[in-house]
Amino acid sequence: MQSHKAFTTVTTLAAASMLAVALPASAQQLSIATGGTGGTYYPMGGGFAEMINNHIEGAQATAEVTGASVENMGLIMRGDADMALALADTVYQAYTGTGHFEGRQIEDTRALASLYPNAVQLVTLAESDVHSISDLAGKRVSVGAPGSGTELNARALLEANGISYDDFDPQRLNFNETADAIRDGDIDAGFWSVGPPTSSILNLATTRDIRLVGLSDEEIANAQEEVAVFARYELGENLYESMDEAVPTIGVPNVLVVNAAMDEELAYQLTELLFEQTDELIAVHPAANDTTIDFTLESTPVPLHPGAIRYLEDAGVDVPDRLRP
Repeated sequence: MQSHKAFTTVTTLAAASMLAVALPASAQQLSIATGGTGGTYYPMGGGFAEMINNHIEGAQATAEVTGASVENMGLIMRGDADMALALADTVYQAYTGTGHFEGRQIEDTRALASLYPNAVQLVTLAESDVHSISDLAGKRVSVGAPGSGTELNARALLEANGISYDDFDPQRLNFNETADAIRDGDIDAGFWSVGPPTSSILNLATTRDIRLVGLSDEEIANAQEEVAVFARYELGENLYESMDEAVPTIGVPNVLVVNAAMDEELAYQLTELLFEQTDELIAVHPAANDTTIDFTLESTPVPLHPGAIRYLEDAGVDVPDRLRP
């Protein structure tokens, strides 16, 4: 694992390097909808944008700060973003017009790949009396930014285990705000649904002793019954400072989505770049170690774009029917 200092330096350089690029008038401008600066989406999106700028002739990409998954799907629907990172459950809801997207189905949702699994991380201070999700009763708890995948995941996990927002004081804060509020004692605990390790928790752990709250087998099973894309996931020991044992939780795949209207050749080149230059993305964030063709085939909840399918077929991959439009 990279050190906190190295991780922060790499992600900062990756994001900053795009700012000084002089864009030729003929360049195709591509926007990547990500999330807040304290999560994984922004450095991953910034890293992929830099890869596009370096390797795809005639294209220039930028990573945009957004409210993450739910907002990102709206940006794709309206054509206000060319690519977006979003949690698999959010993507599936948008594609099927269910859940948060009831009445506003986004049938033109297509995927280029699934990049890595998010881990639901419930963080509190080491001295806190919150040791399980049932201990959140009566507490002040950040459930993530409004409209974020974190809030969707937190609500689903809690409701599957008989806990509603009426049982505690929900605060809708982004990742950096959540970390600051925990550090300052303004809230008792906070949820992240993000690829570990994430910079905002890393930073918090350097200033305060923290503890990650694990889920029981029963709580995980209840969550999986509620949301099919939830999978058991283990946060490894020493992931963050003062974390001396592994913590069981749930994970959700993150999907790189586009609109079906994207040019097929562009989609081909983007998919090719993602899978054949993955080491460049790993250098930006270790979550990209899970960016593999196998993970995409196993975890993607919506059809792939025809350009992505053509790349995979050219690479000798058997694309299952469920991933074909």
